[in-house]
Amino acid sequence: MSSSCVPYSINVGGRLMDLSSPSVMGIVNVTPDSFYTSISPTVPSFAATIQHLVGSMLDEGAQIIDIGGCSTRPDSVFADASEEQSRLTAALDIVLNTFPDCVVSVDTFRPEIAEWCIKGYGVQIINDISGGNNAMYDVVAQQGVPYILTFNEPRNNDISICQQALLFFADRVQKLRDRGAKDIILDPGFGFNKTLDENYELLNNLEALKILELPILVGVSHKSMIYKLLDTTPGATLNGTTVLHTLALTKGANILRVHEVKEAMECIKLTTK
Repeated sequence: MSSSCVPYSINVGGRLMDLSSPSVMGIVNVTPDSFYTSISPTVPSFAATIQHLVGSMLDEGAQIIDIGGCSTRPDSVFADASEEQSRLTAALDIVLNTFPDCVVSVDTFRPEIAEWCIKGYGVQIINDISGGNNAMYDVVAQQGVPYILTFNEPRNNDISICQQALLFFADRVQKLRDRGAKDIILDPGFGFNKTLDENYELLNNLEALKILELPILVGVSHKSMIYKLLDTTPGATLNGTTVLHTLALTKGANILRVHEVKEAMECIKLTTK
């Protein structure tokens, strides 16, 4: 059985999204170099492919579509802001014209890109894997959008990974609230600045983050913490991904960020019965 969920809700474009039951966020990478699946806007079939992908995710139960235009996998070379904006333009034009009621999150660490997406496209959520900075906090607070705050900072070996995560979140949440940010979602940042053992220590103690009384997003889909431990490849880790999704749900995860929506929805159905 899943850990009891606090009845969270977030304001997405003037509508309340209920997170008291776990939700699924579908990943749409519009980059040529993501570590797992991606769609490049330069291919002729881009529009049809993205329409099919997003349509399938929504049909399978995804409540949020998370679109990224800059790969942030470890050791990747970040696209510059102009290229990121070009990729997001191509994706957002298609997604929002085809699925106008879709709740869209944009995966970006650049405040100027976040502001442009919110003002130009009405994007409802900003997903920032960097941990953020004052400029980003000002944008999400002033625009009144939910913000996914990721634990991603150099490791402090004087304390445990769980203690460091709690201290990081407490500090950054206060900075966001001081600026007037309302809806904050915590992402433990699996795979960022963490060893294999630290990733699992954090996952096994995920419920400790509940002390902050904020929704928790878990993004482990096909990540190296699975394929390195199992000595396999990213493409062969759907089973491992499903196992970790199940574990995360039992420890109180509110949102699963995933590549395969159908399987994640089955995890939710089985663990919340």
